[in-house]
Amino acid sequence: MDYDLLVIGAGPGGYVAAIRAAQLGMKVGVVEKEAALGGTCLRVGCIPSKALLETTERIYEVKKGLPGARVKGLELDLPGLMAHKDKVVQANTQGIAFLFKKNGIARHQGRARFLSERKVRVEETGEEISARYILVATGSAPLIPPWAEVDHERVVTSTEALSFPEVPSRLVVVGGGVIGLELGVVWHRLGAEVVVLEYLDRILPTMDAELSRAAEKVFKKEGLAIRTGVRVASVRPAGRGARVELEGGEVLEADRVLLAVGRRPYTEGLDLEKAGLATDERGRIPVDEHLRTRIPHIYAIGDVVRGPMLAHKASEEGLAAVEHMAQGLGHVDYQAIPSVVYTHPEVAGVGYTEEELKAKGIPYKVGRFPYSANGRARAMGETEGFVKVLAHAQTDRILGVHGIGARVGDVLAEAALAIFFKASAEDVARAPHAHPSLSEILKEAALGAWEKPIHL
Repeated sequence: MDYDLLVIGAGPGGYVAAIRAAQLGMKVGVVEKEAALGGTCLRVGCIPSKALLETTERIYEVKKGLPGARVKGLELDLPGLMAHKDKVVQANTQGIAFLFKKNGIARHQGRARFLSERKVRVEETGEEISARYILVATGSAPLIPPWAEVDHERVVTSTEALSFPEVPSRLVVVGGGVIGLELGVVWHRLGAEVVVLEYLDRILPTMDAELSRAAEKVFKKEGLAIRTGVRVASVRPAGRGARVELEGGEVLEADRVLLAVGRRPYTEGLDLEKAGLATDERGRIPVDEHLRTRIPHIYAIGDVVRGPMLAHKASEEGLAAVEHMAQGLGHVDYQAIPSVVYTHPEVAGVGYTEEELKAKGIPYKVGRFPYSANGRARAMGETEGFVKVLAHAQTDRILGVHGIGARVGDVLAEAALAIFFKASAEDVARAPHAHPSLSEILKEAALGAWEKPIHL
């Protein structure tokens, strides 16, 4: 065999798996079709969008006004903002290349195609590579519905929405999920009129419903036009802009339209059938609890398998898959995987939602604590939001934690650890937390789920 492990795809699942395998003494090769490593997340997803979100948040704060300071003559330097975003992306992708070199990982650039269950061909170079284990980590691509005509200029996906050459006067976002809201917020902060259209009855439909409702109120107050329960009939470029037709005949016109209705597993060109594999009805590769496909030495992780399409979920699966190959052990606690919307305020959750607990018939109790009652939040001028802790009604074990507010994604890191270690609300409530800090909001919410909060 050429390698102990061949990884197909160098996104946050594939590159993490490759590094861990090398650390465990395996000879590792990676096939990646893009010149830059890091996958969608590092190149045209998580990292560039957060660079834009962080900078535009500061621009928005200055525009609103800061306590004790007045700023005059603020000017937007859009080319400078885009250059900053590109610099951040380059630093991250180059960092992965350095880690590959440091860990002795061989990189093959091109598209991988299975020749058999143990052999892969790199299309661009003609190389034929064999491996004892193969890991499929090819990620996902934007979902393009049949009623949408995408020209990647006026009607775009998230990739193009990261690099508009000018601020659109009017941007229509089709889809009220994480991607649509994050990019909609970016361009709204820079001056665009933004309309968000969501087919379901609430935005952020995969998150706790109370959070979704609270987030919608905040975004509307900030100036986004959000319409839920809307069915789009067609989207197409029109002249120098774009046209959105809704069922019922209503027509919306915009400079640009962002399609953000979801993502689909990306397995095109892999020739999975030559390896004895097939996808399910949703295009995913079936795997067992150890991330193995029906062919025991072929594993799959990330967006091409079941579960939420999150970069950190892919990374955890990459670690678990490789450790199972090398040591016979490997596990991911999916209940402890957090989800964060990096708007302002942030929206985040980990574990079960209230709706899931009700559907499962699990008895639970709720503890809530508002940002407005926290000293650090008041000092920051960030009193919008709350954190709630869901704990089992009999055992007090924490089942889920959800919040909306400034930096709540960081606050919920502790909640993810608590769920991972099967902690109770009392455990978190009794643990000392720094004062003044936003982490005290979680402590007080845990106190509320256990007995009663102190500062409310």
